[in-house]
Amino acid sequence: MRKPLENIKIFAERRARVAKALGDSVLICSSPEEYIRNGSVHFPFRQDSNLYYLTGFEEPESVFVFRPGKKPETVLFVRQKDETRETWDGFRFGPEAAQELFGLDAVYPVEEFDKQIVGLLKGADSLYYRQYKNREMDAKIERALQDLRVAQGRTGYGLLAVHDADEFLGEFRVIKGPAELENHRKACQLTSEAHLETMRFTRPGRTERELHGFFIYQIMKRGAAREGYGSIVAGGKNACTLHYVFNDEPLKEGELLLIDAAGEFNYFTSDITRTYPINGKFTDAQAEVYEGVLKIQKSIIDIVRPGVPFMDLHKMAAEQLTDLMLELGLFSGRRDDLIQTNKHRKYYPHGVGHYLGMDVHDAGLYMDKKTQEPRKIEAGMVFTVEPGLYIPANDTDAEAKYRGIGVRIEDNILVTNTGHENMTQACPKEVSDLEAAIGRGSSL
Repeated sequence: MRKPLENIKIFAERRARVAKALGDSVLICSSPEEYIRNGSVHFPFRQDSNLYYLTGFEEPESVFVFRPGKKPETVLFVRQKDETRETWDGFRFGPEAAQELFGLDAVYPVEEFDKQIVGLLKGADSLYYRQYKNREMDAKIERALQDLRVAQGRTGYGLLAVHDADEFLGEFRVIKGPAELENHRKACQLTSEAHLETMRFTRPGRTERELHGFFIYQIMKRGAAREGYGSIVAGGKNACTLHYVFNDEPLKEGELLLIDAAGEFNYFTSDITRTYPINGKFTDAQAEVYEGVLKIQKSIIDIVRPGVPFMDLHKMAAEQLTDLMLELGLFSGRRDDLIQTNKHRKYYPHGVGHYLGMDVHDAGLYMDKKTQEPRKIEAGMVFTVEPGLYIPANDTDAEAKYRGIGVRIEDNILVTNTGHENMTQACPKEVSDLEAAIGRGSSL
């Protein structure tokens, strides 16, 4: 029999913290829709982050209902045991084993959700539920709310107010505790090691896809369950496409390679980007752009500490990258004017970072809800710092030597009580370290 990935006490402790804020409301988390091709071929399934965060349960077609202070308080709906289906789709816990192993008050077959849900919602002040993740579940919730209104008769109560569960739970997930950081550090470690091995494997003549496959092998052999997101493996001018996904072209002598890829461990992901020369030696122009972006990334990381507004990092990146654009002759004029008119976005079209955790763009608010001011960094937050500069190959405003150069450097930063910790520090990014590593590994 399979077992939970982690100690179930972790999930009980999380629920206890959430219960205090939830009060007399009910929270519902459901599995995402299962993606099916041609009616029978299933894509790999990953549990909804919120459902896993509160229960540790990984199976599809599951729903969790949390009712603090009521009996039963924790209710899970799961697939029935079915030997025939398990022959096709793999092991199922079933209601009895799920209740015992995951420490929940009640577990029912998922087929009973419609029958049970109205009763479970009775007496609630409001409902926390994230819409649009699962269209079938959205319809079930809508019917349940209508049925609840009817069941309440002439009490004067209307439809139960519905709030966004992602926003609510995001404020718990944005601050990582010891259990979360243990998983996070493991994801960062295995991802850093995989990037280093991929650098060693890189040489002209290989393909982007070949390196992508090699990277996946490296994270899997170190314990990753899956990629943390769709990897970007972009050689040459492809690095100037921010969400390049084809990953199928040959790697060419004299060009740069940008790899934005990571592994996930116990539902926590890293998010590392490295850029380096395919042949192991930066040209003068490549080094000029790369060193400029690296200097900016380091200066931004250096100011990370509790109390700094997150937006200050974005502002700092925009200003310093625009200065770099001016130094490279990509623009002329005043920095502030270029930023005010958004002209700098031609070469730097994204932000400098985002929260990181169970999802690569993790939950959590960037604005203070009470003051509507940019949120200040707090100890326990983890986010990326990833400045970049992208000069299109057909950009006639740039000198020919810079055209087609795309550079992004991304690390994963934990805010500590007194400053910060770079959890991906082990992944090389200095020019000398990169040049010493590239092409020095297996020639499989």
